[in-house]
Amino acid sequence: MRLSSNERTERRESFRRMRPYKKIEYILSYYKAILIPGILLLILLGSGIHRHLTQKTPVLYLAALNTTWGSVLNDSLTTDYLTSRGYDPKKQEVYEYLDLYLSNDASAENHSLAYASQMKLLGSIDAEQLDIVLMNREAYDILSQSGVLLELSSLRDSESALYEQIAPLLIQNAVILSDNELEVTLGEAEERETVTEQAENGLDLSELPLFRSSGMDGALYLGIIANTPRLPEAITYIRYLTEHS
Repeated sequence: MRLSSNERTERRESFRRMRPYKKIEYILSYYKAILIPGILLLILLGSGIHRHLTQKTPVLYLAALNTTWGSVLNDSLTTDYLTSRGYDPKKQEVYEYLDLYLSNDASAENHSLAYASQMKLLGSIDAEQLDIVLMNREAYDILSQSGVLLELSSLRDSESALYEQIAPLLIQNAVILSDNELEVTLGEAEERETVTEQAENGLDLSELPLFRSSGMDGALYLGIIANTPRLPEAITYIRYLTEHS
């Protein structure tokens, strides 16, 4: 129903005489159908703009398995690396998967954490969003046996200078080629038979000054995920770690 000129004038005067909080109540009551969708739209637009302006592009994906490190070493592994490569830490990042735990121990104490970490790890590998893994011996054994680590001897020809540089750090581990564990579990075989081979798929970083001075306990191993689409960046990262040390 359209209001007359006098009625509109009277309402304007009535609104003008209202106390501030009454004006707010009036606006919210009579215009909420217009205001609320508009406010929600502004929030969504603001959130999208903020995310666009602050979101960083990963140049490398790094995972910590069964190991932790302090803020000083973390800066060396992330921000300092970006700076050394000429990247802008405000726009690019070394994306980290921290506090992951792998174990073959099925005890109730750590089973849930190990299962969740395994799912996250497998998901990131499948999505090709994992390049470098830093880990303790237990995690290294598990990843090596599963065959997800790159055979580093493949760098001998394409990256001969780097290969010669990291040769003292190279170590071998077992890779499972075949395993009839499922057949044994299903009763289709009586004895478990596992066929393995040795692969040069890890680096022992423990004695590098960068890590030795960090106060970390135990040995620390590095592996490259075999399906990484960022192999050149991963190779550059290894070169940085050895030269930085």
